[in-house]
Amino acid sequence: MPSGQPPLARRLGVFDAVVIGLGSMVGAGVFAVWAPAAQAAGSGLLIGLVIAAIVAYCNAASSAQLAAVYPVSGGTYVYGRERLGEWWGFAAGWCFVAGKTASCAAMALTFATYAVPGGGWLRRLAALAAVLGLATVNYRGVTRTARLTRILVTCTLIVLALVLVILFGNSPQHELPSVGDASPYGVLQAAGLLFFAFAGYARIATMGEEVREPQTTIPRAITAALIIAIGIYLLVALALLFTLGGDFKSAPLAQAVDAAGSAWAVPVVRVGAVLASLGALLALIAGIGRTTLAMARNGDLPSWLAAVHPRFQVPHHAELALAAVVGILVLTTDLRGVIGFSSFGVLLYYAIANASAFTQPADQRRWPRALNVIGLVGCVVLAVTLPWTSAVVAAALLAGALLVRRLRTSRAGSARN
Repeated sequence: MPSGQPPLARRLGVFDAVVIGLGSMVGAGVFAVWAPAAQAAGSGLLIGLVIAAIVAYCNAASSAQLAAVYPVSGGTYVYGRERLGEWWGFAAGWCFVAGKTASCAAMALTFATYAVPGGGWLRRLAALAAVLGLATVNYRGVTRTARLTRILVTCTLIVLALVLVILFGNSPQHELPSVGDASPYGVLQAAGLLFFAFAGYARIATMGEEVREPQTTIPRAITAALIIAIGIYLLVALALLFTLGGDFKSAPLAQAVDAAGSAWAVPVVRVGAVLASLGALLALIAGIGRTTLAMARNGDLPSWLAAVHPRFQVPHHAELALAAVVGILVLTTDLRGVIGFSSFGVLLYYAIANASAFTQPADQRRWPRALNVIGLVGCVVLAVTLPWTSAVVAAALLAGALLVRRLRTSRAGSARN
């Protein structure tokens, strides 16, 4: 920790940590991810969901096991440095910050899509306003972040419960589709897209420095949040398939409610999507700020980003910089591009987490090494099945970041000599 900088405050218990994880997972993805996933998987949508859940569970187990030993801000950036070396930690940190920054833009754009009819610059300005507003909440302290996230998650779960009651309360209009004609590649691509929605449990680990009794709180919170999220996604997937078959449009929950003869509930679904997007964006800003803080402390990002606010005890410089970058993205990019980029970065991040957990000795292990192997292989397979344009751009930017770090370390070494 930089000299003179105060530590982050440990204020979050198990319930708050679970809520922050749920706010990231049961966010805009549950309203928006089904259409592109169904388009890729066809009749194999449920198989893709199961694959994404298995990979997510393996990653969660690795993250929880590591976080219990290294309960500080930074997540896999710290774990990679400690278990594999500085370069692996840097790669993980870059993948997380870059990928999740794109996720912030995706959540803000999803919020604007549901909140602002039509399109154009008014929608982009609404997305920008959401980023600035929630960055301000984070700036005021992590307890305010947890409190607002709790409210948003509660509202989202109420809306989802209403949707499920409506859909399951009607006679099924379709049978579950046969998986005989599903493409393996399409199913894996759908799993990669669905994983984008599951990956929010990383937010709990990256905030390890602000959790009370982190050795027990973090593993419990990660496991609980993921299990709840998987159950919710499975119920929603079944309800959509029984109601719509495989004909998903861009807003399938609203489409399904309308098809079930409850058009009055469509505005409620739109409000739920707005609140879910805001909840996910709020948790994302908190998590990215903490990883940025950890990288700045170790000299992998400018030291200015390591500042902690003396009163609110949050990484305020990191969060200001994040808000600026996300603001630029929401004004210049589209939803499809940022989701593909984000998924690739996050999958590489968890691949490094699984490799780090594999190296832990027996006295630090909570789960068998087989889960680490499954998680690592699963992350790599899902990453390479994503749309190639997203993968190439993300890989090129990672290579550029590694090259810049190599040049900086070489110059620093020459200066010392």
